[in-house]
Amino acid sequence: MERYETGKLSAAPVSDFRPNEGSLTSTLRTLLFFTALMITLPVGLYFASKAYIFEGSLGMSDRDSYFYAAIIAVVTVHVVLALFVYVAWNEGSRQWREGKQD
Repeated sequence: MERYETGKLSAAPVSDFRPNEGSLTSTLRTLLFFTALMITLPVGLYFASKAYIFEGSLGMSDRDSYFYAAIIAVVTVHVVLALFVYVAWNEGSRQWREGKQD
C-alpha cells in the first residue's frame, strides 16, 4: 500500500464543485414552473373541453366526451413535456457556453 505525502496531493478548491447559485435557482424555478404546468393544464383542459366543447357546443354523449377530452389531456401532457425538454436543453447549452468562456 502506497503512502502519499500530504504536500503532494493537490485537491481542487471546494468552490469549483459548487454550482453557480444563479443557475441553480433558475433551474429550480424552471422545474417548478413546468411541474405546476404539468399538473394544472391537462386537468383543466380535460374538464373544460369535456364540459364546454364536447358536451356543450358539439352535443356529444357523456361517453364520447370523456374519450375526446382524455385525448386532449394526453396531447397537452406531451406538449408540456416537449416544451420542458426544449427549455432545459437551451438553458443547459447556454450555461455550458457561459462556462466555456470563463
